[in-house]
Amino acid sequence: MGMWTKLKKEWLQPFFYFGNNPITLIGSGLTTASAVTLIFYWIESLLTGRFENPYLGLIFFLTLPGLFLIGLILIPVGMARRRRALTKAGQLPAEYPEIQLGDPIFRHGVVIVGLATIINLGIVSVATYRGVAYMDSAHFCGTSCHVMKPQWVAYQAGPHSHVACVECHVGSGMEAYFAAKANGTKQLVEVTFHTWPTPITAPLNALRPARATCESCHNPRRFLGEKLLVLTTFADDERNSVNRTILVLHLGGIEGVSTHSGIHGAHLDGFEYVATDNTDQRIIEVSAPDGHGGRTVWRDSTWKGSIKGVRRTMDCMDCHNQAAHVFQMPENAIDQAMANGNPSTSLPYVHKEGLVLIQAKYSSQAEAGRMIPSELDAFYRTQYPQVWNTQRSAVDAAASALVAIYDRNVFPFMNVTWGTYPDNIGHMNYPGCFRCHDGNHVTKTGQILSNSCDLCHNILAVDETNPQLLNSLGLQNQLRIE
Repeated sequence: MGMWTKLKKEWLQPFFYFGNNPITLIGSGLTTASAVTLIFYWIESLLTGRFENPYLGLIFFLTLPGLFLIGLILIPVGMARRRRALTKAGQLPAEYPEIQLGDPIFRHGVVIVGLATIINLGIVSVATYRGVAYMDSAHFCGTSCHVMKPQWVAYQAGPHSHVACVECHVGSGMEAYFAAKANGTKQLVEVTFHTWPTPITAPLNALRPARATCESCHNPRRFLGEKLLVLTTFADDERNSVNRTILVLHLGGIEGVSTHSGIHGAHLDGFEYVATDNTDQRIIEVSAPDGHGGRTVWRDSTWKGSIKGVRRTMDCMDCHNQAAHVFQMPENAIDQAMANGNPSTSLPYVHKEGLVLIQAKYSSQAEAGRMIPSELDAFYRTQYPQVWNTQRSAVDAAASALVAIYDRNVFPFMNVTWGTYPDNIGHMNYPGCFRCHDGNHVTKTGQILSNSCDLCHNILAVDETNPQLLNSLGLQNQLRIE
């Protein structure tokens, strides 16, 4: 028996015979329909470069490939069921209906089936790749699930919005990939049954180590020198008076020649701490290598309990914990906006009224979007009618700026409000540096963990209207200098 004859009798004839059943035909229909739809969508997206709706991504990168695979599975399932039914009924033919290659219709059908099989294999490969790539995209992480909106908005406003979410939250390798997908499945179940946490948190110990993320671009050991920082704030008086604080920050690691240490260099090489909570806001023990093979341990003298909790080796994220998701405090947000020119300082009491409006309690962002412009307009219309008549565009622009500030930081449906996510840089709005450098962390021998200000910065001016230093540098009219 020739190879073709054997293939025809043992494979093709049974295939066509058993394939004539509803399940197999439905599977063929699903496979064909999803394949054709995917091909046309890929061509369209390739030509136009458009991809804006996250739910379209779920359909074209996840749902349709899933239907395609289901269709492929149904084809042999239907054939197996028909064979079993015919065998049970004693109707299994001794010889399957003859396949006539001389019949051009049949021959063309074989060619079509063969080509379709090759195309299907290509579609499965491309769909799998595109599906995995889509699930790893920041767009999928941030927009496919509405409960992630606070993190998505904060991510877009942050300095690392060009870095993919998976770089910090997943990592490379199959173990990391499957762990991430297992966690994603858990989150999907929480969303399905409305049991997700509000607000959503990400403990630092759940992230990849900074050595594998931050340090792929930044070198904390490199000494960068000094940085002049001008912090501009506005008072709550009628003139929105400007005040400036000037700092010189000691940035980077350890300078090779003089061994002068910047902020990062002072916190490298094996510092560990124990915190009482997942947000690391109460640190009760700090330790560091003593240079002789042991460790120096500072404990919070005000803590009377046992030393247990969240233990970490300090890295970039312990201070830069909002490096990728930036949430502001209301004063910082409105000061920054006013330093950029909107709200305009020409509007009387705009700083004070703006703070009141963005800190008011609203049931939703939509309500805030209605109430903030309405209340600000009413304030100037009743209290400063001349300003309302002559600077109407400035009032409207200020209202829009205040709504934008609110929408970037407050999400009532997720219980995210001002201060929900601490920022450990500095020590003005949160304990930050003072979690350790508070004067209370002491060794057994009485050595206090330094709380000297000049360890990280030197203060050149504090809340001055017109600092002499800026006049000397010719920067007196600059509201923001970094």
